[in-house]
Amino acid sequence: MLNLALMLEGTAERLPGRDAVVLGDTRMSYAHLNDAANQVANLLVDSGIRPGDRVALSCPNLPYFPIVYFGILKAGGVVVPLNVLLKAGEIAYHLRDSGAKAYFCFEGTRELPMGTEGWSGFGQAAGCEHFFAISAYPHAPSLIDGARTLASALAGRSPRFQTVVTEATDTAVILYTSGTTGQPKGAELTHANLVMNALTCWRLFGAADQDVHLVTLPLFHSFGQTVQMNAGLYGGATLVLLPRFDASTALALMARERVTFFAGVPTMYWGLLSVDRKSSDVRAIAANLRMAISGGAPLPVEILEQVEEVYGVRIREGYGLSETSPVASFNHPGREAKPGSVGQPIWGVQMRLVDVDWNEVPDGEQGEIAIRGHNVMKGYHGRPDATAEVLRDGWFRTGDVARRDADGYYFIVDRAKDMIVRGGFNVYPREIEETILRHPDVSLVAVVGVSHESHGEEVKAFVIRNPGSRLTEAELVNWCRERMASYKYPRLVEFRSDLPMTSTGKILKRLLRDAPGKGPMAGSGE
Repeated sequence: MLNLALMLEGTAERLPGRDAVVLGDTRMSYAHLNDAANQVANLLVDSGIRPGDRVALSCPNLPYFPIVYFGILKAGGVVVPLNVLLKAGEIAYHLRDSGAKAYFCFEGTRELPMGTEGWSGFGQAAGCEHFFAISAYPHAPSLIDGARTLASALAGRSPRFQTVVTEATDTAVILYTSGTTGQPKGAELTHANLVMNALTCWRLFGAADQDVHLVTLPLFHSFGQTVQMNAGLYGGATLVLLPRFDASTALALMARERVTFFAGVPTMYWGLLSVDRKSSDVRAIAANLRMAISGGAPLPVEILEQVEEVYGVRIREGYGLSETSPVASFNHPGREAKPGSVGQPIWGVQMRLVDVDWNEVPDGEQGEIAIRGHNVMKGYHGRPDATAEVLRDGWFRTGDVARRDADGYYFIVDRAKDMIVRGGFNVYPREIEETILRHPDVSLVAVVGVSHESHGEEVKAFVIRNPGSRLTEAELVNWCRERMASYKYPRLVEFRSDLPMTSTGKILKRLLRDAPGKGPMAGSGE
């Protein structure tokens, strides 16, 4: 038997009274967290959920996320975490594609009722039988007419549950990732994938029971899920949750809770530097912070050096993907940390650089990163052809180009072709292009990422309008905003009469990325 839920259960037995999660003034012990997850497991079993059934979860960084996540695992189900910014049509696609039988959705607040998108998406997914609204106000009725609240569904249910026996090779989590080929694909990660990656991270980071994590990385993303939630809870750490990153709020929390461990994307570190560097909060943070790690996008060396100067800690970069659970390489503590490098493979994982024919390339030359080890996914859910394109003899082709030096350190040269990383979120151009092409005034579109000071990259659409159209930039941006998650829709639109192409009709996006352009539209800085 191997079940990812053991990451929580073992610590609940060992450290029942220790704070597991903190949100504002709410502090939840390991025993309480485990009991609440048991109640969710009982709810699912009583609702007819069976081992192997998929259960979707849309929830920001709140205690409900680990409660429901581990409850699904305890019941033998497969967790399908969804980005909380998805719109109704996108949610419906994920529910249908995964075959989810139940859906837990945070309903938000009256000012930000995100649950209405979830309820609408659920209504478009005929195979999804159960909807549970996670309310910000547990004892209040749901903001969604007709929806059953999680609090009412759990009322009276036993906090005791015998975790369902699952095998190491059973799927535990399906993480959706688009790659560069259209609609999102669900990477099936097994219990072994995720347990081994979390244990390896825990050993790698030298974690201790006294660790306090600030968790501002979204838990629906593989980075926050494995590196902080799973590894942290296994090690007995306290997770201080921050639903939305704000530099001043993050700094105050880090000082108040004596945070020892921070994981973030480069833009978060950029934000932490835009403060009064002589403040008492900065001094308090520097006194406690022992580990800072970065991933999700290349970290500028200038930011790395400034963080070390201000906070007295060296940021260590790593590399990984949803398909690799996610961590594949890291600048290991106790070894030289090379600025600009994503380090060396972690324990139990191999990396190599290959050409288009899978032939290995020598040190110093550029090649595509291929990964093999305990962290590589089982495959894409329901997509055998897509799986065969990237997996061969256990090796996973990442699409990322890198070089390796003589010491075995990897340096990313370019990300997966055409992928945009906006504020730490992966944005896949083809998905955006397919949506924009549905606009009646659009003839052709190409979407690329352009440099942005705070977000790393911004999404820009180059558009050819239909003859006679008077479509404006603002109109198209607003149209996209209504149909796409906020991290996806383009803030920048440039209309053109033609687009650069090869002789075979392929758009030369490289020339578009390098083209001079205008700044973001007013009011588009979210």
